[in-house]
Amino acid sequence: MTDSLDQRAAELLTLRDLFRYAVSRFSAAKLSYGQGAGSALDEAAFLLLESLNLPIEDINPFADARLTLAERKLLLARIEERVLSRKPAAYILNKAYIAGIPFYVDERVIVPRSFIGELLMSGRLGEEGFGLIDEPEKIATVLDLCTGSACLAIVAARLFQQARIDAADLSKDALEVARRNVAESGEKTRITLYKGDLFAPLPPSRRYDLILANPPYVDEEAMASLPPEYRHEPAMALDGGSDGLDVVRRILGQAKDRLTQGGLLICEIGRARTLLEEQFPEFEFLWLDTEESSGEVFCLASAGWR
Repeated sequence: MTDSLDQRAAELLTLRDLFRYAVSRFSAAKLSYGQGAGSALDEAAFLLLESLNLPIEDINPFADARLTLAERKLLLARIEERVLSRKPAAYILNKAYIAGIPFYVDERVIVPRSFIGELLMSGRLGEEGFGLIDEPEKIATVLDLCTGSACLAIVAARLFQQARIDAADLSKDALEVARRNVAESGEKTRITLYKGDLFAPLPPSRRYDLILANPPYVDEEAMASLPPEYRHEPAMALDGGSDGLDVVRRILGQAKDRLTQGGLLICEIGRARTLLEEQFPEFEFLWLDTEESSGEVFCLASAGWR
């Protein structure tokens, strides 16, 4: 392995060389994607640029840069680690991004990739004429359920600058990662982390103008066929029961009593829209699509419970 790495490091001189090699290696190994990157091209670019502390948005300005021997060896080692371990690049780098905001991640939390983050940062929720959140400055309380790495709580703190943010998770390990991210975000005085099952650890009388939830929603069949990359993530953060909606049903059963008058629940459920609408025909779901998703995130106002 060392001899092979040294030989390749002598042959592959530029970032373009390493990028081409990484894409070919990933494609030949038939890796799986979707944990921050959607293709071999995106995964390779992220792995290489982040390893070199370069902006991750575009590899082209740096493509013809000649790399040092130490840089080439580092990149080749990480390419091999990605192939042999099948860990997503975010775990190799301990870094993931939501809407351009970096977060620390490791295998104690799932890799952040919620469509809710895209919705929050897109401006659509508070966009004039859209009418979902007409005045973001008046959002005073936000809850992030199943917070994981606390990425959505931190994004919410940046968007709703007058709000107090609570974030809850059942996993002690996940909350250790969340504490690190909250501390590094500079929002420690505004974000409070709670350990427990959904609403149980929260102050009983507290109500929220906005509840965000990205709960486990992978169904039993899909859990059984997860590719190796996804098996590096905590199963409890993915497993939504036989139909994927076990936790979602519990949230719907409890959230109304935790919303303020006019408050909103925004919840991601994967591809279970039809099933959810069949099970809860009395609920007035508003589906929020993004550039990458359709019918995977719903909004339910406090008046939407019948």
